[in-house]
Amino acid sequence: MAELTLIDVTSVPANRAGVGRYVDELVGAFDREVVIACQEHDADHYRALAPLARVLPQPGIRRVWRRLLWEQFTLPGVARRAGATVIHSPHYTVPLFTRLARVVTFHDATFFSDPGVHTPLKRVFFRTWIRLSARLARAVIVPSSATARELAKYTSTPESAYTVVYHGVDRRIFHPPTEAAVAEAALTLGLGGSPWIAFLGTIEPRKNLPALLEAYSAAASQWLPEWGPVPSLALAGSDGWGPDIAPHVAAVKAPGRVQRVGYIDLPLVHAYLGGALFVAYPSLGEGFGLPVLEAMSCGAAVLTTPRLALPEVGGDAVEYSETDAPALTHGILALAADPALRRRLGEAGVERAELFTWQACAAGHLSVYDRATRR
Repeated sequence: MAELTLIDVTSVPANRAGVGRYVDELVGAFDREVVIACQEHDADHYRALAPLARVLPQPGIRRVWRRLLWEQFTLPGVARRAGATVIHSPHYTVPLFTRLARVVTFHDATFFSDPGVHTPLKRVFFRTWIRLSARLARAVIVPSSATARELAKYTSTPESAYTVVYHGVDRRIFHPPTEAAVAEAALTLGLGGSPWIAFLGTIEPRKNLPALLEAYSAAASQWLPEWGPVPSLALAGSDGWGPDIAPHVAAVKAPGRVQRVGYIDLPLVHAYLGGALFVAYPSLGEGFGLPVLEAMSCGAAVLTTPRLALPEVGGDAVEYSETDAPALTHGILALAADPALRRRLGEAGVERAELFTWQACAAGHLSVYDRATRR
């Protein structure tokens, strides 16, 4: 009989990006019972999302410090009373004091490899917890081999101790859009009738937006008439932390034009990505690169960087550029000048995206849970 696992999703933010998307897609793909401990306001969401799960809402832990105290002193008891033998903590930290088997997910190694893209407080907090959780957990899940290699470089935990389980993509949401869907998304998002280059991600330093904006401005000034009208650069995603990018937006010169479209609801994302001239994701490094995979699944040509896990996701189905503005300018112009290349990348992206499924991701997690109880 399979062991019962409690998954602590109390750290999932309201905007389902990044870790939130991973958690939601994962629990919705399980084919056996699990227990989900969640924030009170998320209880109905998880009951609908994961009908096989037993959902246990936890009151009074919306503040970060309260949630951390609950994780350390209350979560183990919640798991024992639920009959769970495994606790999966999907965001770096684990309860310190429990005899139950612990499984933890580390999403990337950038707290070590690129400390400048995180606040000083987060750097100290997550570096400490990564080292501590790796020692305490019976299994550590990472979303890519690159993440396992990077973590092994900076911690005393060898690469072989990490289990790589790739994320997936939901083809019901992320698929090539119809012309009507693209037109509706353009109208809803205020993109008008002209083409756009799409960016999707949290607005924070790791996404390298100042370099992208400089590159776009330079590319727009070199745009040739035979390529069609100069596209706008659309920036979609919630504000994160770090310096305001407004000065970099203001520095973009005509004929370039930047449009901030903010957080996009999921039903519009496939048309926003798939309807773009191409997608630019110039990240300084990703533990996986879910936006790249989702753009590929929508049939978009993608320009990204060969940093960390991004080549594991993109393979030969995306165009790569280094992270500096001149290299990105060259990448933008290369895609602008070659519609056949954009079509080839779009078709190859859809095909490669089929290799990544949430069902396979869920099966990989269940296997880890079972192994954790036998160690």
